[in-house]
Amino acid sequence: MISSPPDSRPTNIRWLIVLMLMGFTFLGHFNRNNISVVGSEQFIKSGELTEQQMGWVYSTFLFVYTCGMLPGGWLIDRLGPKRALAGMGIGMGGCVILTGLLGFMKLSLAAMLLTLIVIRGLAGALSVALHPGAARSVSLWFPFRERSTANGLVTAGALIGVATCYPVFGWLMDRFNWPEAFVLSGTTMMVFAVVWAFLSSDDVSGHSWTNDAERNLVHINDRVPSRSTASWQDVLRLFGNLQLLLLTLSYAALSYFQYLFFYWLGYYFNDVLKLPTAESRQATFTVLIAMAVGMAFGGWYSDWLCRRFGHRLGCRIMAMTGMGTSSALALLGLFTTDPQQIVLYFALAVGALGLCEGIFWTTAPTLEKRTGGLACAFLNTGGNAGGLLAPIFTPYLAKEFGWPAAISVACVVCALGGLLWLGIDSEAGRTEPQIES
Repeated sequence: MISSPPDSRPTNIRWLIVLMLMGFTFLGHFNRNNISVVGSEQFIKSGELTEQQMGWVYSTFLFVYTCGMLPGGWLIDRLGPKRALAGMGIGMGGCVILTGLLGFMKLSLAAMLLTLIVIRGLAGALSVALHPGAARSVSLWFPFRERSTANGLVTAGALIGVATCYPVFGWLMDRFNWPEAFVLSGTTMMVFAVVWAFLSSDDVSGHSWTNDAERNLVHINDRVPSRSTASWQDVLRLFGNLQLLLLTLSYAALSYFQYLFFYWLGYYFNDVLKLPTAESRQATFTVLIAMAVGMAFGGWYSDWLCRRFGHRLGCRIMAMTGMGTSSALALLGLFTTDPQQIVLYFALAVGALGLCEGIFWTTAPTLEKRTGGLACAFLNTGGNAGGLLAPIFTPYLAKEFGWPAAISVACVVCALGGLLWLGIDSEAGRTEPQIES
């Protein structure tokens, strides 16, 4: 028997990187959304803050996060995803600890609201590298045919973080009170960021544990630099890239629908449907974990569709089917009064929505290959511009027209976003050859 050369079988360090990126998105969203658990179960219920005031606290994070996204993308390209993500984890974790320390102070209502808004704004500024940095890392570590799978897993980590936030952070609140829960949560994220800094690298070529076979697998045709410095011309060019603009508008529509569930689902179950607290937490967990499952499966299925039908058609099938089906299922959930059926329809709706997530993050860096971090930041800027409207407009629409109308508006927005894929050519910036299954 002839033995194989030592480097003939690729190492799988790229999947270790995905696991760590999943850890980052899990902790990032757990720490981003734990404020909504405290908001609905502590501040609003006790009368300390109103729904509208909490909406402003939620949206301050998203507003600053969105405004800082393009500078954050520039920084990702300048520093590389390894250092950008490490800094993000330490900074975000520190802000969560500050939120907890706020609970030990005896502040007036006005001072409490103002301080919360300031801390959440700082947290938004320090969190900008999370998703663009993760997507940039995937584009540097994975061959094209595996990227939607990897991006789907990474975004699934985010939804697992959101889903577990309600039962787990709720349990921490019950066990230690909400200030201590924030301190524990933020400290965990800071420790994880230090572990990432020691175990990761910017790309497959810079990691000592990879072999030549894995490096060659990733760099099938070309080598994209892991670090670059974008000029003002590079930034302005993003606004002239029609494919990236359409992709971003579609992602903004998806995010509006998605963020409604992120920030108001627990409140909807608890205060609108009047479910008991434990049942509300479980229902929220079930719905959001369904989105995580959809993201993980959708990434793999997207790669299969793209190998089978070509990347352009495969992405269109996934986006239009997933976003359209999601909107229809959520509407069905509004026409039933049985809480179990509502949970089922909402879970299926967000699961269908999750199927689409990976294709956005796979496509964006291919449309601007040299400044992939900036392209991902541009995508996330639009996504959060759509998403930040949901925490503010949802309670106002619900107050004026009722919660079914507020959710119906989000369904229509999502369905229209799916139709935008008719004009998106997701192969526009691609240079790697397709490899058939």
